[in-house]
Amino acid sequence: MSTVPPNTPYPYPPGTPVAAGQPVVVQPAAVPQQVVVQPAPTPEQFKEAEQRAAHHREPQAVIIYSHSNFFYWWPVWVCGYVMAVLSRYGPGATQIDVGGHLEWFNTSKDLGVIFTMVLFLVVLISNVLVRGKSSIVVVLSIVLAVVLVLYFGWWDQLANWFQMISIHMNMGFYVCVSTLLFAVWFLLTFVHDRLSYWRVTPGQITHDYVIGGSARSYDTRGMVFEKQRNDLFRHWILGMGSGDINISTMGAKRESFSVPNVLFVDSKVAAIQRLIAMQPDEFAAPTT
Repeated sequence: MSTVPPNTPYPYPPGTPVAAGQPVVVQPAAVPQQVVVQPAPTPEQFKEAEQRAAHHREPQAVIIYSHSNFFYWWPVWVCGYVMAVLSRYGPGATQIDVGGHLEWFNTSKDLGVIFTMVLFLVVLISNVLVRGKSSIVVVLSIVLAVVLVLYFGWWDQLANWFQMISIHMNMGFYVCVSTLLFAVWFLLTFVHDRLSYWRVTPGQITHDYVIGGSARSYDTRGMVFEKQRNDLFRHWILGMGSGDINISTMGAKRESFSVPNVLFVDSKVAAIQRLIAMQPDEFAAPTT
């Protein structure tokens, strides 16, 4: 048996006799691996990890857009387009020669009456604020008026009066008015109303202005958010769940702000309450 330099390949399996002069490799003994057993997390640590993971999944900012009262005018242009389609393809659609030009009308007087009533109700609801108990009083008054009409037998007489009302407008009127209203509604809702917004982050709320790039920030400690959505006609019927948000700051210089006509106000306020209850360091990126 002889020794050889280290790291020389050994062509025979262990235990095979080796003749004199043949190279031999001495393999070093294997070092046993150490296994470190980590202790199981406590229930408190597990709950804290779940909360931190939930915080990272939640949005880190909530954007609040305030809309003008013109947002509630969407039923007018929707109704106008429907009446335009009925004036062209609905029952009673006909062409009339007006000054050598053929114009589409509908012989039914109901189309013009319905459009006029929708326009009147939208103008009334979007400009007259009826909150809380006032909404209940208005609804009860309408119900009482209907009951009195039925009790005294005035329904047939009122129906005869309504039959005397005849309002006719051609298809061009409906298309023109609805298109103008839709264009203004779209620009106000998706362009003008987004030029300024409120951004709520953990511990801070900022009023941002797109044009000019100015911003004003406030600390959310002690800040009060109040949701107002008790106008039955404006917020529930036309606004589809919209509402107003009142913001009041605390401290030596107290200020109050009103953010009217916020869409999906329930989900917005719930997200804001979760954010202002958290500390900014809870959203720090996890260490790797």
